[in-house]
Amino acid sequence: MSLGGKSALVTGSTSGIGQAIAEAFAAQGCNVMLNGFGDAGAIETLRAGLAKKCGVKVEHDGADMSKPAEIAALVAKTRAVLGGVDILVNNAGIQYVAPVEQFPAEKWDAIIAINLSAAFHAIHEALPLMKAAGWGRIINIASTHGLVASAQKVAYVAAKHGIVGLTKVVGMECADTGVTCNAICPGWVMTPLVRKQIEARAAEQGIPAEEAQRNLLAEKQPQLQFTTTEQIAGLALFLASDAASNMQGTQLVSDGGWTAQ
Repeated sequence: MSLGGKSALVTGSTSGIGQAIAEAFAAQGCNVMLNGFGDAGAIETLRAGLAKKCGVKVEHDGADMSKPAEIAALVAKTRAVLGGVDILVNNAGIQYVAPVEQFPAEKWDAIIAINLSAAFHAIHEALPLMKAAGWGRIINIASTHGLVASAQKVAYVAAKHGIVGLTKVVGMECADTGVTCNAICPGWVMTPLVRKQIEARAAEQGIPAEEAQRNLLAEKQPQLQFTTTEQIAGLALFLASDAASNMQGTQLVSDGGWTAQ
């Protein structure tokens, strides 16, 4: 599959799942707009290295995904410097864990803004461009928590359930336009965020990190393996391909059997 000449905007793509998706699209000849926070030097190294390796245009914009005006500017910049927004991957997300009655209101607001509302605002800006072009792919990174719940993750679960619902509505409205909208629902993925959770659990329980990792997986997944960021990127590539052109509003699940139980 080649995406030569296409342009992709991947939010939250300076690390983890988003970075893997951006790298996969660039490897298929797609120009890429990176987005995310981090060390400026490291981000420039990533941007320049990816552009050189894949022979495509790679740009970066640090838009704050909690701010609709900055999201609109990000979409406009992608169109201006890359020639369009053919593929939109809504991946940016944050997490906070606490019981409902102890959950800070400001954390709820931030998670809903970045994990859910940002996807709406990005789609709102990019979809007219895709419809005008007669082709587009919207790929929302949801979670198994968009399908089932876990305790102490009220905002994250609510946001990811919202992403699944958003995906369904946009998919329905995009029927026969040449634009598709689908979601990916990963289970446990070994990202820097999850690695911190494992380290914290190991320290709290006084056990080796390897044991904490196994316990974390075993609580949810029959298959005691992390989904890799490369596997999620592969699903994103599939959703961008012609093989997925008749998929609308669906959820691709990669969770080691978590939601099969």
